[in-house]
Amino acid sequence: MGKVFAVSYLTLDGVMEEPAWSGPYFNEELQDFQYDNLFECDALLLGRVTYEGFKAAWPTMTGDERGFGDRMNAIAKYVASTTLTPDKMEWNATLLAGDVPTAVAKLKEQPDLDLMIAGSGDLVESLRKHDLIDEYRLMIYPVVVGSGKRLFTDGESTMKLTKSQITDSGVAILTYRPA
Repeated sequence: MGKVFAVSYLTLDGVMEEPAWSGPYFNEELQDFQYDNLFECDALLLGRVTYEGFKAAWPTMTGDERGFGDRMNAIAKYVASTTLTPDKMEWNATLLAGDVPTAVAKLKEQPDLDLMIAGSGDLVESLRKHDLIDEYRLMIYPVVVGSGKRLFTDGESTMKLTKSQITDSGVAILTYRPA
């Protein structure tokens, strides 16, 4: 059985959208963390907005010495959307339309299929409510922005901290599993 893990950039006040505020803190430790996440998963699980943003940016980012851009472009992607259609899917993507939690539960039944959710707050929230996320890998930046889209918006969940790291730039990398 596969697992689903969510990776997200967050401010101290829980905002996740448009992480331009992360740039000054991004360092080799965070680069290694992101590299490990991408190379640990077998496919990406993305919401429409994240998919469209990634699809616009990543195809031009290839040839780096560690192969991050090449991996990002080659890996399979599953995209949750109510507005896209199968004929509009590009960049190794498969559309998950309709009942996304059921579709993700079926994907998790496949042996050796680990899925990484990058960003995609609405998707994370939807799957969290159905207990489909096995691990949350959060990068908490020492920034308060005051307003914006938050990762956890509805209902209560109890988590257990399983790993922590503080980078030299002050970012807390926290890994949680549902308790």
